[in-house]
Amino acid sequence: MKASLTLFWVIVAATIPQAFAQTDEAAIKEVIAQETYSYFTVNRKNWEDCWLKVPYAYWSYSDSTWASFVDGWDAINKNFDNYFKTAKPSRAEITNEWSYIKIYGNSAYVRFVQKVKDQIDHDDTSQVRVMEKKGGKWKVVCVSAVAFYPKQ
Repeated sequence: MKASLTLFWVIVAATIPQAFAQTDEAAIKEVIAQETYSYFTVNRKNWEDCWLKVPYAYWSYSDSTWASFVDGWDAINKNFDNYFKTAKPSRAEITNEWSYIKIYGNSAYVRFVQKVKDQIDHDDTSQVRVMEKKGGKWKVVCVSAVAFYPKQ
């Protein structure tokens, strides 16, 4: 009986970290999906809520004709002022093909391919996110997106 009870607690202890990792992984995917959806639907408040507002936040994008990066939350937020004032909401179909999620305590590295398709065009980008967990919630700290070229 004592051996069975000990085995039971060993199994429980071994599965708890895995259960938390799966919960964290789902939460991370949800925040990334929400950040993207908020951007495409031009919902600034929800988009901002997905970010950790820190001076080391970073955003970058590159395609065959242009590359840009912005360093620090204040600069990132200011950089998107015109977009959130003038853009029209998109009804694009967005899918993420998850390549890799590695959680390091309260930080995570995420890599995926994002496919965006609307009535006019499609765009596939290889993306990286660095996430941090603050107050029990995952937030974006870094966005890096590189467009596939030529388009597939």
